[in-house]
Amino acid sequence: MNDPTLNNLLKWGISNSEASRNNPSAAAPQPMSDVDKAALMSLISGDHIKSDADLMRESMAIIKDKDSTHELEKRKQSFIDFEMLIENLDNANNIEALGLWPDLVEQLRSEHAILRQWAAHTCGTVVQNNLRTQERILIVGGIPVLVRLATEDPEQQVRKRAITALSSTVRNFQPGLDETISHMPKDFKPDRELDACDMESVDILINRLRESL
Repeated sequence: MNDPTLNNLLKWGISNSEASRNNPSAAAPQPMSDVDKAALMSLISGDHIKSDADLMRESMAIIKDKDSTHELEKRKQSFIDFEMLIENLDNANNIEALGLWPDLVEQLRSEHAILRQWAAHTCGTVVQNNLRTQERILIVGGIPVLVRLATEDPEQQVRKRAITALSSTVRNFQPGLDETISHMPKDFKPDRELDACDMESVDILINRLRESL
């Protein structure tokens, strides 16, 4: 069983089974989440249960939609949903296969601060401790945009999230660190070479950015 939703339903069923309830050492029964309730109803009715890939595509489609049918609050909520999905390593790596990297980077340029903030936050989640996604954000041109947000955006929360994203992008990834430094304004450039594998070295740059908040 490879479907994460069905796996969750199975785990919930086992943990709340009659045998578990009669076991004194078993954990207290847990309520079913709204997502799992919907999945269970779909399973009972025979409807198709959407995969994480389906949900990622649908979330990004709403995030991108500038028409009046999707208000800003709904687009923000879709970003929250998307970010939760890509906390899973397989989903984070699957952004490339789904062709969603350009869409994610484009949201860093959104006219809406809340979407820039969530785009930066999501980038930070995607690249954290993940060489594959660190390479992708470099290839798709996300680093220069994050540098601009971290140093120039008028909204402090956007700058904060962009700095965190850069911090995750450059650690243990020298090409990402070099690219970041190359786009830094003069006031933020370090006065010596930095080593991406040396966290104290990386912090020279990141702390300088954080001090500007």
